[in-house]
Formats: sequence, structure tokens, C-alpha cells
Amino acid sequence: MGFYDDVKAAAETIAAAGNITIISHIDADGIASEAILSQAIGRAEIPHRSVFIRQLEPLTMPQVPLDTSFKIFADLGAGQQNLLEERGFSQHEVLIVDHHVSQPCTRQYRQVNCLPYGHGKMSAAGVSYLIAKAMDTANTDLAKTAIIGNVGDMMARETCGLVGPVRDIIVEDAVLHRNVEVHRRDLNCYGTATRPLYLSLAYNDDPFIRGISNNPEGAKQFLRRHGIRQQTKDGRWLVWEEYPPDDQKTIISALAQQLIANGEPVDRLLAETYSFPDEPVRTPLRNAQEYATLLNACGRWARPHVGSAILKGDRGSQYREAEHMLNNHRAVIRDLLGYILDTGVTELEWLQYIHVGAKYPDTIVGIGAGMALSKLNSAKPILVMCSVPEDPNLTKVSMRTTERVVARGIDLQQAISDASTAYGGGGGGHRIAAGAFIPKIAEQEFVIRVNRLLGEQAGAPGPDHR
Repeated sequence: MGFYDDVKAAAETIAAAGNITIISHIDADGIASEAILSQAIGRAEIPHRSVFIRQLEPLTMPQVPLDTSFKIFADLGAGQQNLLEERGFSQHEVLIVDHHVSQPCTRQYRQVNCLPYGHGKMSAAGVSYLIAKAMDTANTDLAKTAIIGNVGDMMARETCGLVGPVRDIIVEDAVLHRNVEVHRRDLNCYGTATRPLYLSLAYNDDPFIRGISNNPEGAKQFLRRHGIRQQTKDGRWLVWEEYPPDDQKTIISALAQQLIANGEPVDRLLAETYSFPDEPVRTPLRNAQEYATLLNACGRWARPHVGSAILKGDRGSQYREAEHMLNNHRAVIRDLLGYILDTGVTELEWLQYIHVGAKYPDTIVGIGAGMALSKLNSAKPILVMCSVPEDPNLTKVSMRTTERVVARGIDLQQAISDASTAYGGGGGGHRIAAGAFIPKIAEQEFVIRVNRLLGEQAGAPGPDHR
């Protein structure tokens, strides 16, 4: 059996189900996965409902209904099959649609997981889309949603564009459907649909450009120096996608020269990006990166169903609520970033860490960690701990690192999973970003253990091999 055999079998299993419950994660990938599956299932006229869960762990398992419905776990489940077994689910009533590392379990549930087949740059939304397409080829309109989920789960970050089956099948389906435009050599920058260009440049650190990154005034001066108009006649700031091709080429060429002058590589200056011509201009819905951020805001503030409704076409009250959450989301993350930088981190040999206590929601500490990393020692992964309001005996841990560190052999998912298991907790994620719940009393021991595991991954000599 190959990956596409699994996809076909899953499509057939879903089509034969009489009643379905979709249990999905709350991030952009999980929300996109749910939107794809629920629309495909609805079009097949199968009764269904959705339940969003921030993470599958003992505390949240009661949210999974104990009824006769067929359960589809989307963007979670592969690494928590033991919890499904403890909940009493049989192998015949569960399907896992995931892209995370599958943990061993005495009861092996049916799953469609791209990771064991070597598709490491595909998210759960990509897997969900392939299943939806196998159910009915008319579901190709959902390829757009799959792109948003994949971009939101950082599948395009390391390679500056989507690759593998996501690029060859899903993106091509979306292009043929004409609701996605591909920009093959675009500026690798966030906020190109909504932010004034100087802010997009200043807030971008991949690549880090001296004199521009983290320097809004420097970015303004850079654009002035190259004769780039930054505002309309009525004073409105221009965003990247509003500039004509000639201006864009001038800007990209000047940025490349700036990198070269400072001895920096230019390989991450350009990326393949994905925009949506059917969406309103100057809104977060206009491109995959910003759309995914909107979905993340919905999920992180406990309103994932709002993000799902937007993916399904709601542009009224649900979208207005999402915009409000996005603004609040950004404000709180800015505050979190400031707190991390002002308080300072503790550096160990292989990582840096900080505990933010109960000051910030555990759903956003990972985002803050990723943003802080670019302003700290990016050569070391960052670990951020915070309290869990629902259980004072638990601590949430989030870790982030960079592509360059991952290229040296660092795997945060492996380190955090091994370390949390040793203390009876649970963790997972990806090589570049991972998280876990651990007992509060084990915090310091946990940090020391993760530091040691990262050192082992980096090839550092152990105590007996100095």
C-alpha cells in the first residue's frame, strides 16, 4: 500500500460512513483541514459535525464525543493513538488524517499520514484535500484552502515555496480552478497585501538586511534613496502588491545589492508566493500567509469555528469578528514580544529559555517565541514556558528555532517529545517548532534535559567522551 492507496481507502471509508464527527486542531492547518473535510463530507450529503481541540491530551479527551459517529482526527491523532485507545475507540470507528510523527500503540488505527512516505513538506490540510479530491474531483475548488493550511503550517518557509505533491498537485489544481495566482519569484516578505511597504521590509528578518530589518525609519530612507514612491496622492501608504512590476524589480535589485554589500547571501530574498484574486484587495484574505495568520488568530483566541466559516465563504459577521480578533492577536503578541525582550532569557549551552507565567495565553507563546528568536541569539533554539489556566499543575512549553539550526541536525520535535515523555507529559510538532505539556514541578529538570538532548543532536561530546 502506498500513500495514494491510503488516500483512496480513506475516501471510500468516509463515503460509506453514516454519521461523522471531525475532531481537528485549532491552528491554521487544523482549521483548513476541518473546512476541507466538512465541505467534502457535506457535499456527499453525509451528516456530520466538527469539534476543535487545541491539543489531544488527557485534559482535552473528554471533548471527543463517545457516540456512534465515525471519528476523523485531523491534524492530530498520529502521536496520541494511546489516548484514543484509552478512550475506548475501536479501530473501525477512527480515521487519522495527519502529518506528524506517529507514535507506537498496541492498537493501530487507520490513518492517512504523508510523513512515513517521505512527504515532509505536506501539512494535514494537504492530506485532507487529496482525500476530498478522491471523494469527488469537483472538490478541486478546495485546493485554495489546502494552500492556506500548508503555508500556515510553515511548509513553504524552509524552501521559500511549496514543494512536492503540494506544489505539483494541489497548487496546480488551484491554478486550473483560477482562484489562486502563483508568483514564482516574489519578495519573500510578510504583509504584502496589508502593510505599508516600509513596514513589511522593516518587520522582515528572513533574510535579515542590515539597516532595514527592525528599522522602520531605515526602510523608509532606503525606499526614498531609490526613488520609490511610498504613498498615494491622498496620503495612503502603498502595499507591495500595488507596486508596478518595474518598481518591484528596482526594489528587489536594491535589496539584493544591500545584502551582497554586507556579505550576506541572497538565496532567501525571493520566494514563490500564492495570492487570491477572488478576495478583496488590501485585506488579510488576499494571500496565503496573511490568510493563515487570520485563521491562527481565530484558533488561538478559542474561536476556530469563525475561521472555518470564513474559509467556507462567510464575509459578513464572522469575518468582522475575525478582523477584530486579528487586531487583538497582534497587539497581545507585540506585548509578549516586548516582555520576552525586556525580561531577558536565560542561556544554556544549547538553548535559551524564559518562563512568562500566567501573563499570556498558552495558545500564543509559541508565536511570541518565534518572533523573539530573530532579536535574540538565533543560533540557539528558544524555549518559552507558561502556566495553563485550566490546570495549575501543568506547564505549557513552546520551542522555536531557525532553518539554519535545523540544517545542523537539530530536531525540536524529537527533543521535546523525548524530554516530556520522561516526565509523564506529552509533546510533538516539527523539527523547527514543537510544544508540550509537562508537570509544573518538573520545569527545571525538563529544561536541563532538553538542553542535553539538543547537545546530543548537535554531536556534542557526552560526559564520558570529552
